[in-house]
Amino acid sequence: MDRILLAAPRGFCAGVAYAIEIVDLALKVYGAPLYVRHAIVHNEWVVKNFESQGVIFVEEIADIPVGSTVVFSAHGVSPEVRQQSRERNLKMVDATCPLVTKVHNEAKHYAAKDFFMIYIGHRGHVEAEGTMGEAPDRMVLVETPQDAEELDIPHYPHLAVLSQTTLSVDEVMATMAVLERRFPHLQKPAKGDICYATTNRQMAIRELAKESDLVLVVGSTTSSNSNRLREVAEQYGTESYLLSSVDEVRPEWRTNYKTVGISSGASTPEVLVEDIIGALLDGRTNIPVDILETIKEDVAFKPNRELLELAQAK
Repeated sequence: MDRILLAAPRGFCAGVAYAIEIVDLALKVYGAPLYVRHAIVHNEWVVKNFESQGVIFVEEIADIPVGSTVVFSAHGVSPEVRQQSRERNLKMVDATCPLVTKVHNEAKHYAAKDFFMIYIGHRGHVEAEGTMGEAPDRMVLVETPQDAEELDIPHYPHLAVLSQTTLSVDEVMATMAVLERRFPHLQKPAKGDICYATTNRQMAIRELAKESDLVLVVGSTTSSNSNRLREVAEQYGTESYLLSSVDEVRPEWRTNYKTVGISSGASTPEVLVEDIIGALLDGRTNIPVDILETIKEDVAFKPNRELLELAQAK
């Protein structure tokens, strides 16, 4: 290995930083135990760190004691989950990424105008379930261009398309092209649903793949955007792996490749990237670690004023 090349941007996006800050503030205000519906972000390190502070992660609202506080994860929840929370008299704190909320609002808008919707997403992903829950009787999911080709729905005078925020930009474009050909009257939101961070990280890893002999994406196997990063690098013909911990570093990565490129998913703490770099260097100090910057990010989301004021009062 002659050098390590780091993609920029990589790692935490504004939505993940926002969700983590909200859980931190909620712990200050309401104390432990604090319940979070689903993993706050798809990263085991972040989840374990919060568990050590008294956060309890659950998948079902029924598992939360009546009258407790619940935080909704960055991925968003359906109206049904909110109703279940009200029925259990739970104090609700919303950590949904504002860019996911945008897609929920689009779903509500189209449903109110009597549209039927096609949702491009991954079946079973918590973000997809939350968004589709806004209008379950007026929305159908497609995952791939082939799904779009085979989609059999009655003719609707009003038809719209939405998508999960963490998908591959190229994949969505391919699926969208099929849908637009098959349904010429299909309406799209004024601004695309793929989030800026997903787009930027995929753009960065394209450039990284061109200059690397091996690409490593640091992130959880449950993270949609991390999996997409590995796939994008692979599409450019570069051997690519997704790894979540330093234990997965292989000895041959230090010797069989000249340039090793590294990126990380939007829910991956930078400390994990630093651990991987340390394992690759293995004590050597003569190997440069360079940064390949494709775009600067300056997006930040602020928690609501009420939660901030309650935390400051503590």
